[in-house]
Amino acid sequence: MATKTKQPAISWEMKDRVYYLAGNKQPIVMTLPSRHTEKRPLLWFDEEKGYQRELRYATNMPSPFADEQEGPVTLAHIIFRDGTLFVPRQNQALQKLLSLYHPLRGTLYSEFDAVKEAVDELDYIENELNALNLAAGMDLDMAEAILRVEYGSKVNEMTSKELKRDIMVFAKRNPSLLIELANDENVQIRNFGIRAVEAGILKLGDDQRTFNWASNGRKVMTVPFDENPYSALAAFFKTDDGIEIYQNIEKRLK
Repeated sequence: MATKTKQPAISWEMKDRVYYLAGNKQPIVMTLPSRHTEKRPLLWFDEEKGYQRELRYATNMPSPFADEQEGPVTLAHIIFRDGTLFVPRQNQALQKLLSLYHPLRGTLYSEFDAVKEAVDELDYIENELNALNLAAGMDLDMAEAILRVEYGSKVNEMTSKELKRDIMVFAKRNPSLLIELANDENVQIRNFGIRAVEAGILKLGDDQRTFNWASNGRKVMTVPFDENPYSALAAFFKTDDGIEIYQNIEKRLK
């Protein structure tokens, strides 16, 4: 007969629990590993005991640990339907297996936490509000620079009202990215470089490695290996040699 062992002390609340698959996965049916096999290990390392303990879900046992299950066991599948799984408070073995010990917790699935979800939602709303306020007060040059990341050369055909509208839409759809781009000092400089090429002032070589003056073919700079050409050009514009070229282009773009 197996010797019963004492589990590590863990704070635990008796309640109904809901689990959901991570990401946007919502298959009609998905089965989670429910017992240890050679092909699909289901083990939990017990820090107190210093060894791996085998896990398995048995509907007639109060513990998810195989070494605490005595006598005949009734094994069962762990099935998510439409991306979720509801486990009532009466099923403590399955709850503890999913909430405390299962190795796929936090990667393939998570437990629904109403408090955490509310905090995350509040953070998102505040982030969205900050992005919308930032977009509302943004000048057209910065709006164009940010939208070019999404739209490319299409921004050249947009009116000022379209730019204002789309930067607000961008802020609502992806507030974190808008805030990040608005705080990136290179965004406007990269946009400036792209405009210079589109206006026929600079020319980017077919190999994406050199920028030349379009008028005479004289080389402006060489793009370092494995760098985005416009990011490299933005960095070049900040150098002593690059500042003069930037000012020259700026006059031609006006």
